[in-house]
Amino acid sequence: MSDVPADITSKTASATITARAGNLTLIPLIGLVLGSMIGGGVFNLPSDMSRGASPVAIILGWLITGIGMLMLAFVYQGLSVRKPGLDAGPYAYAKAGFGDFIGFNSAWGYWVSAFLGNVAYAVAIFSALSYFAPVFGDGNNIVSIVGASIALWAVHFLVLRGVKQAAFFNLITTIAKLIPLTVFILVVLVAFNFDVFLAAFDNIGWQTGESVGRGNLIEQVKSTMLVTLWVFIGIEGASVYSGRAANREDVGRATVIGFMGALVIYILVSLLSIGIMNQADLAAQKVPSMAGVLAHVVGPWGAGLINLGLVISVGGAFLSWTLLCAEIPYTCGKDGTFPKWFATENSKGAPAHSLWVTNIAIQLFLLMTYLAQDAYNFFYFIASVAILPPYVFSGAYALKLALSGESYVGQAKQRRRDIVVGALATLYGLWLVYAAGLEFLLMAMLLFAPGLFVYAVACRQQGKRPFTGVDLVLALAIVILAILALYLILTGAISPF
Repeated sequence: MSDVPADITSKTASATITARAGNLTLIPLIGLVLGSMIGGGVFNLPSDMSRGASPVAIILGWLITGIGMLMLAFVYQGLSVRKPGLDAGPYAYAKAGFGDFIGFNSAWGYWVSAFLGNVAYAVAIFSALSYFAPVFGDGNNIVSIVGASIALWAVHFLVLRGVKQAAFFNLITTIAKLIPLTVFILVVLVAFNFDVFLAAFDNIGWQTGESVGRGNLIEQVKSTMLVTLWVFIGIEGASVYSGRAANREDVGRATVIGFMGALVIYILVSLLSIGIMNQADLAAQKVPSMAGVLAHVVGPWGAGLINLGLVISVGGAFLSWTLLCAEIPYTCGKDGTFPKWFATENSKGAPAHSLWVTNIAIQLFLLMTYLAQDAYNFFYFIASVAILPPYVFSGAYALKLALSGESYVGQAKQRRRDIVVGALATLYGLWLVYAAGLEFLLMAMLLFAPGLFVYAVACRQQGKRPFTGVDLVLALAIVILAILALYLILTGAISPF
């Protein structure tokens, strides 16, 4: 298990195991970043991207995401060197730059994103298993929920006994991830049909600004943003372990190299698929849609390969995420961001209280998947929105440092560069907030509101008043938005499912 709270996005056990090995050099750090980002999301990219966007919008979406995420990678590259004492990842940057309350909400958002990501993964696992056992349906029926619950609590009691990671899981999940991705890209590249690909451009609607059934181009680009964010969650993976790097500068290099590798894979998977099937068919594919695309080319064995790869890969990730979800409030409890109660360990050294709270939350949301028509997409959308605060405030903190000149003595050129980088990263984060849409933002506030009580308890334990000045205004805003969200849900104006 990680000793830091920020690696909620490690999609495999590799991050956890590698971090224990000692000083990390460049290659392990690159593997950490790639392992953090490339997870279950890539297996459903063909349908996720095609559902609301034309090829032009998809290309623009990747362009915006590529620039924005590259700026964020540069932010973590710079902060890892300029602030070596902040080894807990993005939430530590938010806390250092904008105070305890902003830092708390960043940590809380990280945790919410973490356990909702695990819920989405559970749906993906059992949806993939339905290829071999149709009884599991779309991964959110009663049988799937029972199966996911059994897996969740089996892992829970293993962790309570001190079983924290297994190198065998790391090896299997790594191979399981790379083999189907490599096969998919190579096969689809050979089978790519330019006529099918170009036909997808016919319905862009340049004259009206609207594509059939999708809205104008800006709306289409917005529809890709939470999808692209979801697959890049984990870009901060190397910064999480910056305290364990043999060379601090390798943290930044690994972040940028890992990002570029992931970006190439994601673009190939999403765009090559458009040259295999028309977008209506792509959008209709069930999770994981990559299986349907490969089966269209090579037959049933292609779908079997992708589904099996996803089950093994994401199954291992489910173990890793369960560990890491519990680590967030545990570490926050130790540093005073959360109440001390969360930092309680049992006799085996497991974060018992944090683990119970986290897994009860996961269980509750697993039960809620039964009500969702598209459970996988719904929960990863909310998970993506929840992680926006630490990303936005990481960029803003880098901008703040560069504008103030702190740690830039004799580095005027670097300072000017970092002002641009920090500004672009912050603007990208704010664009994501806008692109997420009011409905998802309001529903996210329902999950942030309970955190106010947790924060108040943590402050009281440290003898501090919990809400003063600007913090009080922000807290009231969260409460008001949460009440508004609840009202709109009860009146049927918006639907959480």
